[in-house]
Amino acid sequence: MLVVATGFCAGNASGQRSILQPDQFKPYIVAFNEADEEIYKQLIPNEKAWNFLSKNIPLFECPDKQLEQTYYFRWWTYRKHLKQTPAGYIVTEFLPDVSWAGKYNSINCPAGHHFYEGRWLRDTSYLKQYARFWFRGGASPRAYSSWAADAIRAFTQVHPDTAFLVNLLPDLVNDYREWEKMRLDSTGMFWQTDNRDGMEISVSGAYGQKDEGYRATINSYMYGNAKAIADMGRMAKSAGIETEFNKKAAYIRNQILTRLWDNEAKFFKVIPRGLPKLRKADVRELHGFTPWYFSIPDEKHAIAWAQLTDPQGFRAPYGPTTTEQRHSGFRIAYEGHECQWNGPSWPFSTTITLTSLANLLNNYKQQIMTKTDFWNLLTTYSRSQQRIREDGRLVPWIDENLNPYTGDWISRTRLSTMENGTWSKSKGGRERGKDYNHSAFADHIISGLIGIRPQNSNQLVINPLIPDNTWDYFCLDNVSYHGKTITVLYDKTGKKYGKGVGLRILVDGIERASSAEIRKLTISI
Repeated sequence: MLVVATGFCAGNASGQRSILQPDQFKPYIVAFNEADEEIYKQLIPNEKAWNFLSKNIPLFECPDKQLEQTYYFRWWTYRKHLKQTPAGYIVTEFLPDVSWAGKYNSINCPAGHHFYEGRWLRDTSYLKQYARFWFRGGASPRAYSSWAADAIRAFTQVHPDTAFLVNLLPDLVNDYREWEKMRLDSTGMFWQTDNRDGMEISVSGAYGQKDEGYRATINSYMYGNAKAIADMGRMAKSAGIETEFNKKAAYIRNQILTRLWDNEAKFFKVIPRGLPKLRKADVRELHGFTPWYFSIPDEKHAIAWAQLTDPQGFRAPYGPTTTEQRHSGFRIAYEGHECQWNGPSWPFSTTITLTSLANLLNNYKQQIMTKTDFWNLLTTYSRSQQRIREDGRLVPWIDENLNPYTGDWISRTRLSTMENGTWSKSKGGRERGKDYNHSAFADHIISGLIGIRPQNSNQLVINPLIPDNTWDYFCLDNVSYHGKTITVLYDKTGKKYGKGVGLRILVDGIERASSAEIRKLTISI
């Protein structure tokens, strides 16, 4: 039976206690703290981590304890990046100061991931102030490609706040128009450099001038931003903005589908900029899945996903490669720039791919990918987030780029001896990439695997992507959604949680829906 319920950690207004209690999971945080070399402290140091997390994050329990551990580990690392500034709270990418960052060490490249991940925190003040910082706090919101408007809208799908969005709307409209001045040219497509897409030294970047290209990344981001702004225009009762930005979105979508789709390769590709004719690079790159992050493609384009599970395509033991492995430009290099996107696995792109795959499985009728494929990618991603320390101890770890065959964190290996046999100060200093906040993970558990699909309306949609007969139980508890507290649990025998057999949904501690099997459920709240 499927049941979705809402309830607070210790209890709720009805007097019914939550299914999971925070102290069940405190040992994870204690262990992370004990194993940590806490070099850089910000708003919430290790000693205060559990107090913060126990009050703010959804609780998750499942039989796969490595996956469960990674879930809590990534929340533990996320809170490290909350930073108090004169402009309010922000979320950082690197813990140490790096020379290429903007004000207060901010970098907008992963901000979209920060919002999608952080939207599940109970306290909304962090992300509301972070959103204002990008457009009113002296930040650099166009230093790198960004889907900020879309991500801020995604945040408010979990914590609705029309007044907040309407107030921010003029800033987001202005930001979009500035992007058009900077990166929209006579072709009708947005272009970007590899570096400013956050993807240095890509194979496709070598084809054009100055690594410039019409990429599925920035064009998809701008589609997502346009749709979000149109939605905010509707909320603000501005028919002009709603109509204008819906038209922009439709135009960009058409450009992506007709010009960036390679019908022979069955994949979205880069068109290098500056060549005599607009022709696509002859390489498939993982960011070709980005259009599904915003549900842009048609059903016929799903054939592209066959490349994800192909060992000549992107499949590798420690995560998907950023370039198809059959291509002559694919390489795993321990020389040159430490951050190359011509082969290594990057959590940034794995995050986009997982969200895109969840959208494919939720929003499309197709026969290419299954829930098992999502499960395999998610668990591979989880198991890649580890490192064997010099003392032989295996510890949870998130860093920059991975060797997809060995699991070695390439950038860390390079940087640790780059300058006179030790860490390079000019590149960020000691353990630059440790606890790197350039990706997401908890959101894949909450909105992907367990399947809470945020909506604009007062609906609660649950569509778990757990393959049949994988687990005998799971529970996601203390989820703050639309002002309610949600619990989703599954109990094969009914003995684990004592709430009956099957899948159940609780809202504020009251059972609202159930099913004998794991399946999609929708209720009004």
